[in-house]
Amino acid sequence: MTSAQTSPLVFLKGHGTENDFVIVPDTENVIDLSPAAVARLCDRRAGIGADGVLHVVHSAAHPEARPMADEAEWFMDYRNADGSVAEMCGNGVRVFARYLQHAGHVTAGEVAVATRGGVKRVHLDKDGSVTVRMGKALLPEAGVTVTVDGRSWPARNVNMGNPHAVAFVDDLAHAGTLYDEPPYAPASVYPDGVNIEFVADRGPRHVAMRVHERGAAETRSCGTGACAVAVATARRDGTDPAATGTPVTYTVDVLGGTLVITEHPDGEIEMTGPAVIVAEGTVEPSWLDA
Repeated sequence: MTSAQTSPLVFLKGHGTENDFVIVPDTENVIDLSPAAVARLCDRRAGIGADGVLHVVHSAAHPEARPMADEAEWFMDYRNADGSVAEMCGNGVRVFARYLQHAGHVTAGEVAVATRGGVKRVHLDKDGSVTVRMGKALLPEAGVTVTVDGRSWPARNVNMGNPHAVAFVDDLAHAGTLYDEPPYAPASVYPDGVNIEFVADRGPRHVAMRVHERGAAETRSCGTGACAVAVATARRDGTDPAATGTPVTYTVDVLGGTLVITEHPDGEIEMTGPAVIVAEGTVEPSWLDA
């Protein structure tokens, strides 16, 4: 925040499959959320606690989103828990859309949300679930090897607007504590860091995952990560909807719940899951600026 901010900061708290967020409404983009302020908000002991911040801004009011303003009225200015800026957050965009509905900006049905990973089309279902058209996955050829506690696995490179490395393991416990980013090589494949998913089979077209999110350590869920996992699993299983002409759906269990991911023959990926607003309040600027 800037020192000129003297009124309390309004915030809400929400989560999608327990990937939780502090939501900061700021339609005209007048609040300067510094990395330090974001980190204080996300601190789980001394702050509100969250995996990231959803800064809610009119697209026309934000220089990064202005080119998308004709397609999407609202911009999700997403920040990781350490204050760094991120391209996209799949669970976050569901919670962002739920906030827009909660605040009366939109009703059930379709809403477009601008992100640094492009415009995402979101459907607020009447049953309370939220479906996001996540765009197409890119599958760069260069991969990495991920190592934890002496075990190593090849990891598939999947880009969902942000980078992912997907490793298949026999037991999710093999991922270790995930307090720190697991080592991977060559590091040059991901010059800006990477989200790392560890995946174990649970049944036909059903997997479970754990994730170390770039800038946030292990989280209870990662929406873009679940999409990356579904795509990587389909390719491992020899399935490519572009080749078969048939959509493929995977159920992906995360620590905080379940997401359903469908990849269509045109490459479009849809993610369906819950999104909940749980609280709202204010923060004193003197605390946030300390």
